[in-house]
Amino acid sequence: MSPALLIKDVRIFDGETEIPRGSVLVEHGLIKQVSEGSLEESDASTIVLSKPGHTLIPGLIDGHIHARADEQNSGLTQCLKFGVTTACDMHQEVENIGWLRAQASEDPDSADFKTCSQSATVLGGWPSAIIMALDKSKKTRDVIATWPNIRSKADVEAYIQDRVRDKVDYIKLMHEDGNGLAVKPVLPSLELQKAVVEASHQHGFLAVAHSLSLQGTIDILRTGVDGMTHTFCDKPPTREVIDAYLTNNAHCNPTLAAIGSLTTEGQKEQEAYAHDPRVEKFLAADSKKSLCACMELGKDKSKVEYAYQSVRELKAAGVDIILGSDSAGPALGTTYGLSAHHELAVLVSKCGFTPKEALRSGTSLVAKRLRFNDRGRIAEGLRADLVLVEGNPLEDIDNTLNLRGVWKKGTLYSAYNGLLA
Repeated sequence: MSPALLIKDVRIFDGETEIPRGSVLVEHGLIKQVSEGSLEESDASTIVLSKPGHTLIPGLIDGHIHARADEQNSGLTQCLKFGVTTACDMHQEVENIGWLRAQASEDPDSADFKTCSQSATVLGGWPSAIIMALDKSKKTRDVIATWPNIRSKADVEAYIQDRVRDKVDYIKLMHEDGNGLAVKPVLPSLELQKAVVEASHQHGFLAVAHSLSLQGTIDILRTGVDGMTHTFCDKPPTREVIDAYLTNNAHCNPTLAAIGSLTTEGQKEQEAYAHDPRVEKFLAADSKKSLCACMELGKDKSKVEYAYQSVRELKAAGVDIILGSDSAGPALGTTYGLSAHHELAVLVSKCGFTPKEALRSGTSLVAKRLRFNDRGRIAEGLRADLVLVEGNPLEDIDNTLNLRGVWKKGTLYSAYNGLLA
């Protein structure tokens, strides 16, 4: 366990409110005390950092990634490097889960890991349709053959029991009709989708769903899901979809930066992030190359402005918008950790969020909506997942990339050793 840590003389955004100048004391990986004034160190071994002109925020929670399970644990380590202290996986191979959880638990340079394990899939549905369109190799076919193929209510119960055994954090449904995309997946019946939602709730799970189309979003919301893992981009928003969100009190995890890659309209922004001098030292060459490319699945068929408009209107109606990047190894236009900062910036520049509202969407609000009660705020007794940035991100959201320190449960990420003097 790391020694006690005292960070003082900093602006604090605690996930909800601002303390213009305060202090935070960390002991045993938890937040011991938060003060609007100065605090004294616990003992002589306490690490003391006085950082005027800096801001301390809760660790970011990326509500939508797909972790890469490679020997370097590159996905979760890159997340943490960029201040994403919790990464929420939204479809993962069962055999990878134990390893990823072990890395998150044992490696201080790895973000914490949450997962749905395998999502509720059908043969020929999303995401197998798009994966097979890009890669028809036997290896890929063999992997997809292990996925759930839900055809009956008996399959639904078996699927949920498998997720219980996997000790998942939430259940994810797939409801992609392909409207506005270059592929046309098989669509599960709404009767079966409703059965998945009901079974999820009966077992105490949150149920979230994928859809990138307006009608698909309306339809799957009407089955009772608790949130969406994307917004839509094929058509402008309607009163009908807003009402469907409000009926469920559902949240929206829009993944706007990823949709910009889907339509190719976000490529210039992606390239700007890839070449930002503040991040180049943290970004591997393959990640930079991937970030500068686009998925193109919605090119000439969908518009990112429809996605921006949907978030503006959902926010105005009182729907909770939470942070998610949809970062994945093969997902061109995204990269772990950095794309969460891109998403925050898009919420501010395109969707009418204040920087404070955007930061809340990536900290306390995503923790609340995904039922993570031990994180997301800088408050006594919660995990000491912390990010220190130079400047004031409450005035300029771009300052979130002025990273000066990242702590997971009170332990400093090793890349920042020696940078905090």
